[in-house]
Amino acid sequence: MAPSSEAVRLARRLRGLRDSHDAGLTQSQLAKALSHENRVAVATISSWESMTNPKLPPAERLRSYALFFSTDRTNADGTPKMASERELTTRERERFDELHEELVGLRDAAARLQGTTAGTSSGSYTWDFDNGPITIICPEAPAEERPDLADEKDPNYTRMYRYADLDALMELWGHLRASNPELQISHRLPSEVKADDMSGHLVLLGGIGWNHVTRRLLKTLREMPISQFEVSDLKTGEIFKASGAGGKEFRPVFEDGDDGPELIEDVALLTRLRNPFNSNRTITICNGIHSRGVLGAVRALTDTAVRERNEAYLSQHFPDGLFAMLLRVPVVNGEAISPDLEIPENRLYQWEPDHKVKRE
Repeated sequence: MAPSSEAVRLARRLRGLRDSHDAGLTQSQLAKALSHENRVAVATISSWESMTNPKLPPAERLRSYALFFSTDRTNADGTPKMASERELTTRERERFDELHEELVGLRDAAARLQGTTAGTSSGSYTWDFDNGPITIICPEAPAEERPDLADEKDPNYTRMYRYADLDALMELWGHLRASNPELQISHRLPSEVKADDMSGHLVLLGGIGWNHVTRRLLKTLREMPISQFEVSDLKTGEIFKASGAGGKEFRPVFEDGDDGPELIEDVALLTRLRNPFNSNRTITICNGIHSRGVLGAVRALTDTAVRERNEAYLSQHFPDGLFAMLLRVPVVNGEAISPDLEIPENRLYQWEPDHKVKRE
């Protein structure tokens, strides 16, 4: 199937930026300049510039493009240099904002068409990464909640029995491996996390109760107006509060069943922001009051029944690819239903960070 005209326009613009650069950049030089820690493959640059089968770059990579081509900085040896946003002059900042808006607009147009035309989409954009590593940090079940096989002294010890939110982990692990076959992807318990893990792409599963890394990072992400905390009247999880919504609290919904209260609606937190330890990487949080909420956050962007529409919604409303959303997750017969973002009732609260620098 022929590529959309919007996708070709973006590919042509990216090629034009490279060709028009003063240094006359090759694809190899551009690939090296765009990423210091994990260089983008030349084949990846080529796929973004292809006129016959263009691939859409991740939104975060377009920010790097805009940053690189908004300046004329060079290293001591004369090779092109990637500046930081803090180094931009007023004129360079204006160029950066204009170019970033243009590139994101081109990508959005192509993504919307792919998200609404059958057979044209290659999959989920949020979970597609052009570099790694990617580390999933999972909650650890309390010792009293684990089966006997989680005991290292047991001859049949099975490490995975120490994990909580296994449904969410298995769903996400398979999707990430399929979408990023060439990247290093690993999963860790909070107690196993090393300093190097924190500088790559991070995916946090679960809430603050059983994942102290989630608790730590939610405090670090001070700009995000969503918090999670314990309340005395709910012993099975921690609720959410949105300061941007006047401090409104978001709680699960139960109804009386034959065997006691039955969960019929959970609340999920789905967040994608820049990694606070490495601004060239991302942090994605799939959280919930209960495990059904965690799974619902994951499946919002992995379930083939809704992920294309959901990706189109995110692309339209969050062009930078950075956002935080509280979602309603219906539960039917104990199973979490993947939230469809096109249904207004499923979007409990949403927020986009403002990274634009105010100019006098």
